[in-house]
Amino acid sequence: MAAVFLVTLYEYSPLFYIALVSVCFLVTSAVVLGWFGLGVPVILRNSEETESSTRVLKKRMRQVKNPFGLEIPRPAAASLTKGVTLTPDCLEDCVLTCYWGCNVQKLHEALQKHVYCFRINTPQALEDVLYNEYLYRQQYFIKKNDKEEKCCQLPEDAQVVDFGPVPRSRYPLVALLTLADEEDREIYDIVAMVAVIHIPDESYRLSCRILYQYLLLAQGQYHDLKQLFMSANSPAPSSGDAFPGKSSTDRTSLEKCGDEPESQEEVSKDCVVCQNGPVNWVLLPCRHTCLCDGCVRYFQQCPMCRQFVQESFPLCSKKEQDEDESTRV
Repeated sequence: MAAVFLVTLYEYSPLFYIALVSVCFLVTSAVVLGWFGLGVPVILRNSEETESSTRVLKKRMRQVKNPFGLEIPRPAAASLTKGVTLTPDCLEDCVLTCYWGCNVQKLHEALQKHVYCFRINTPQALEDVLYNEYLYRQQYFIKKNDKEEKCCQLPEDAQVVDFGPVPRSRYPLVALLTLADEEDREIYDIVAMVAVIHIPDESYRLSCRILYQYLLLAQGQYHDLKQLFMSANSPAPSSGDAFPGKSSTDRTSLEKCGDEPESQEEVSKDCVVCQNGPVNWVLLPCRHTCLCDGCVRYFQQCPMCRQFVQESFPLCSKKEQDEDESTRV
């Protein structure tokens, strides 16, 4: 009887079709909501909607005072035979120690031991881990705010003309900056800075430059200072302004860098989109610094390279911007 009733309902009543479609719709809706949750992707958007439907996470930052600064004033004049000139710029009395021909593996083992075993806050602590795996050592005492140039050079009797082809087993030069006063090590979170410097030689004539800069913290972490990429009409930030991201040791031995920045008279800090507001936001993971506070909320992709933005952080807060503008006025 039930079969006869269903056949009759199927042949003569439109209610059967309506009920069947309704059941299919409910089942499909339940499957979609169960799979994606309540955050179902938006496919159709209002034409008046201007802001992005997906929020880019704002990376939480912690301001840390870096007492160390190191620059190469004349990179074109540096070579393995002539040496290199370094200009330290430190907020406290420091010790600059240069290690020529430092073993790559031993250096990275030292950075790992800083995390797990003991803190590298003095030159002696680093040398204990390197096990004398370097060719020559030079040391200078740097007075507070002293920007006097220091010349680092291999002695003539070292008889080193190159460090072999890439990948190399030794870095040409490793510069270590540490705080000279023990009391200062208790004040600052950053207790040392390690800079890996490429020096041109007969095998590899890439111009002199700082390849890596590692900041060593008193708590046992170390961070790799990474460059921020800015547009051609924006000034490149100093090494102190770059955000120290997580450390990475499995990188290539040498990395290519861009052209030299233009003079200060020819550069500006305009946003690449509106050309009006000052550049303030760094986009991750591409590290392009190209958007102002007003434009950053409209982009899910970087306007420079079109890579999707996972996180972003400001170079300075709104309060700091207002204070800077008032100081200029």
